[in-house]
Amino acid sequence: MAGLFVRALQAHQWLYEKSGGLVGHRLLFGNPTLLLRTVGRKTGLERTSALTYAEDGADYLVTASNGGSPRPPGWLANLKARPECEIQVGRRAFPVRARATLPDDPEYARRWGLVDAVNHGRYSEYQKKTKRPIAVVVLSPANAGQSE
Repeated sequence: MAGLFVRALQAHQWLYEKSGGLVGHRLLFGNPTLLLRTVGRKTGLERTSALTYAEDGADYLVTASNGGSPRPPGWLANLKARPECEIQVGRRAFPVRARATLPDDPEYARRWGLVDAVNHGRYSEYQKKTKRPIAVVVLSPANAGQSE
């Protein structure tokens, strides 16, 4: 069953990318989904991950849940090594700066509530599966606060 789910996620991401964002933004369980484009910290190659998100003002929030695995997803280490990256929301792609937050951040609980609500409590279930605190990653548009 897990293999089927993984293949469905891969097909969703493929469709999102190949359609230029025309299809895929809300395909996966109806949750809003963005494409996160990072650069591999070891390979230097571009990596793309389809992730559900919540909005927090101008920022986008994603979680490094990895389905509750003991290890965080590889994209988190890529972002820590190089926080400047790109996201695509629907058909719109733009640069962002990433910042991982953990429970010691004063805004973490509020942000966690936003992303968990979008995902119908799924992230709380993932947190129960692992001992590591799941990071909420804040993706702030690179041009935020700049006049156009």
